[in-house]
Amino acid sequence: MNNDDKQWNGDLKKEGTVYTCHPNKWDTRFVEMTRLVGTWSSCLRRHVGAIIVRDKRIIATGYNGAPSGIETCKEKGECLRNKLQIPSGTHAEICYAAHAEQNALMQAAKLGIEVDGATLYCTHQPCTICCKLIINAGIKRVVYEDGYPDQFSLQLFDEAGVRIEKYEEEIEK
Repeated sequence: MNNDDKQWNGDLKKEGTVYTCHPNKWDTRFVEMTRLVGTWSSCLRRHVGAIIVRDKRIIATGYNGAPSGIETCKEKGECLRNKLQIPSGTHAEICYAAHAEQNALMQAAKLGIEVDGATLYCTHQPCTICCKLIINAGIKRVVYEDGYPDQFSLQLFDEAGVRIEKYEEEIEK
């Protein structure tokens, strides 16, 4: 059991392969941070932010945007996916941007930061491609806020034993 598991004190209820996260203060802080990181996105279609956390410390961040040295959609003035009328959740490879989760994992790798056993927080549910990278990187828990049309990624997370939780903000009474 890693320290992220020890800090957990919220309620969970199972919904298929996704747990509903009734967050503690740390989950709330980290989800808020993903929203901020998402504002750095250069994507015209969707702003996504991701952070990787271990022992209540942010060890890597990522947002969806073009790789280093590649002109962004914002700079080009158009979204290739919109131009080609590619529906969300399909043909992720036809896009100038790398996903936020991919960029967070690559930042950690580039800086030599170990992510094994960490938690990944993301504004959106990871797609299947990101899911496979997350599993192979050794991330043990994923918390996301908004859904994404990709049920297969949820199945893969479940099979790999990665805990996936949908964050739901507490509504004050």
